Amino acid sequence: MKVKRLPVGVIAANCYLLWCEETKDALVIDPGGEGQRILEEIKKEGLNVKYVVDTHGHIDHIAANTEVLEGTGAKLAIHEEDVSLLTDPKQNLSSYMGGEYICQAPALRLKDGDEITVGKEVLTVLHTPGHTRGSISLKGDGVIFSGDTLFEGSIGRTDFPGGSYRDIIASIKNKILPCGDDYVVYPGHGPATTVKNERLNNPFLK
Repeated sequence: MKVKRLPVGVIAANCYLLWCEETKDALVIDPGGEGQRILEEIKKEGLNVKYVVDTHGHIDHIAANTEVLEGTGAKLAIHEEDVSLLTDPKQNLSSYMGGEYICQAPALRLKDGDEITVGKEVLTVLHTPGHTRGSISLKGDGVIFSGDTLFEGSIGRTDFPGGSYRDIIASIKNKILPCGDDYVVYPGHGPATTVKNERLNNPFLK
């Protein structure tokens, strides 16, 4: 499995390209802006993008959905409880950032335990609500893409519509930490970390 991090957009949300080295089949996680740059990276790596996966429906993670979908022919996937955010500028927060972004309906409405396959790589969907009702993390071989649920030394905000502090802490403790200390965590903002580092040092998990 190969992973490339692309901080994009006005608040540098992490977009990830993930692909199978053998087949070059790939997925794009959270294309939150700079769609042309994302497409250029896809072309540079020679990738065949099968899916665009949104870890949740906020504008800084979905703003380049349409551009990347049209440029790759990929299918859009998001958790079933965040589908409504794609077409509601207030819920996806774009109306508070100087615009009103609306995206097409997803081809795949994800649920906890679903699997997404690209080449020989398999990612398992972990429903990790708290930042939004439909927030997900993606668990692969030794890696977790945590969206805005877990960051290095912090957690996602819970004061947006659908947010819950109790839920986000439960999501981290019950879904992410049990994956194992050696798992690398790729968050929606900031640098990568590990489950062990967050278990031992994250002040929100004490």
